[in-house]
Amino acid sequence: MSSEAIGTARPEIWRSPKASSAFGVVEKPLTAFERIYNVSALRKLAVLLVLALLWEGYARWLDNPLLFPTLTATLRAFLAAIADGSLPAKVWTSLKVLLVGYACGIAGAALLTMIAISSRLGTDVLETLTSMFNPLPAIALLPLALIWFGLGQGSLVFVLIHSVLWAVALNTHSGFLSVSNTLRMVGRNYGLRGLNYVGHILIPAAFPSILTGLKIGWAFAWRTLIAAELVFGVSSGSGGLGWFIYENKNQLEIPNVFAGLLTVILIGLGVEHLIFHTIERRTVERWGMRH
Repeated sequence: MSSEAIGTARPEIWRSPKASSAFGVVEKPLTAFERIYNVSALRKLAVLLVLALLWEGYARWLDNPLLFPTLTATLRAFLAAIADGSLPAKVWTSLKVLLVGYACGIAGAALLTMIAISSRLGTDVLETLTSMFNPLPAIALLPLALIWFGLGQGSLVFVLIHSVLWAVALNTHSGFLSVSNTLRMVGRNYGLRGLNYVGHILIPAAFPSILTGLKIGWAFAWRTLIAAELVFGVSSGSGGLGWFIYENKNQLEIPNVFAGLLTVILIGLGVEHLIFHTIERRTVERWGMRH
């Protein structure tokens, strides 16, 4: 290479900055349909609207109110039952029993899980009991509950505890077992022991599994309660929502039967979206633990 080529300096290049508008469209703007479609609540509302139209259309095509009333007839019966106070009273009766059974089931699951994580023997006890009783339908225990506790709230609470206990305990214990050893060592290095270790390390790390167990336990408890009320209905002198459905079936008030079933669905949707989804947004999604 010649000395002349070596001595030649590279010319400096100056570029003036350009406005962002000069680059054109960097990100394609969403259409109105795409913006609407990205809203989860609107998508679910559209699904419900389609189901409502199918319900109304099929009922009108069948044209047999004793077999399948229309959605409009069901809504009229639903609003009438709310207006006369019968449906809210039945719902409140059922929810009171449900909350007692659900709370007792969660408390029992917490106790069993604490025993299970304390020793290998405790784990064996929980796994054995879960294998025995979790596949057993809660409604199958209703005859025994009637013998042991009589025709009243005690029998309902007993079957509700059974429906909640094993699902919550199994998911909570599985969540605790899935906590990484790194997090466990961090807790130990900070000197956490006992309930402090469980509350600050195990529960936050296992909370997705715990929340899943709570959802499953709620679903099991809700449908078990309705089924139990359909069987013997009256609890402490007043029937619940299941008894409302059963009574109207006997009187061939089929729109009222469907109104009761619609109430069961609406309560399930409300609990799922207003309670569990709120908890999930403030915990699992906020902590970045959602897969």
